Amino acid sequence: MIQESYNAAANPQVYEEGDLHVLFVGESQTPAEHRLGPKVYDYFLLHFVEKGRGQFVNESAVYDLNKGDCFLIHPDQLVSYASDPIDPWRYRWIAFTGKTATELVISTGFTPQLPVFRAGQCSLISGLLDGVLQTFRNNKPSSHLLSLGYLYQLMAEAKETLIKESPLPSGESGVQRIVKQMIHYMSSQYAHPVSIEQMCASLGYNRAYLSRIFKKETGITPVTYLLKLRIDKSRHLLRGRPELSIEQIASSVGLTDPLYFSRQFHRFYGESPSQYRKSVTGQSQVPKERNPNPKL
Repeated sequence: MIQESYNAAANPQVYEEGDLHVLFVGESQTPAEHRLGPKVYDYFLLHFVEKGRGQFVNESAVYDLNKGDCFLIHPDQLVSYASDPIDPWRYRWIAFTGKTATELVISTGFTPQLPVFRAGQCSLISGLLDGVLQTFRNNKPSSHLLSLGYLYQLMAEAKETLIKESPLPSGESGVQRIVKQMIHYMSSQYAHPVSIEQMCASLGYNRAYLSRIFKKETGITPVTYLLKLRIDKSRHLLRGRPELSIEQIASSVGLTDPLYFSRQFHRFYGESPSQYRKSVTGQSQVPKERNPNPKL
């Protein structure tokens, strides 16, 4: 006979209108045909089935679930869920809310029409949920921050599966999505001396393929796009940070060779960085620092 159990813990930090907040977490071995709902919640509630079977019903569909399945309850959705009469499920759950909670859920791939996914064989979800439970039980000052870290890891696990199952946005092809990923990568990494080869390895595609589809979609190669992005960022620094030297600005946009930086700047805009700075600020070079103790 299955032994029923129930354990839960609330976040020691009280929720007072923040960006993201884990409310509570728990685990339960339910009895046969144990049912909750129909009801609505005013927060997100994620469940992970550790073993057994059950059924989840929302306003879109009915889902028969087994070991390894996750289901997310959205706020204000009428839902119900019940354990199997023969093999009742054991599950863990986590509840969260906040101003950015919806944004996080959407970015992960969850929708009311796609609230369920099957975790992989090596899923970390059970351990992550247990980590939140132990964190709240320990009642440490860092409990709130630790719970957010666990929540983001949970959402990352979900996204790995959901992104493969969800349909592409209307009007967007797989190629366009990859190009957007490339642009995002370059826009976030331009300040570092990264290469196109590193980007391709990060995205998991062949360089020749990525270069071909990028040029087809944008009209320029990834190399040219990244270089122009860096030069454009340097123009902003030349205008707004007169205390920085040309070498420092070159380094700040991921170009470690100041001479190469100056040549490429001239290639795109027909003048050197120093000439550009002088034309927009009236200053041709960084002013020398005054000697605080001049000799008399």
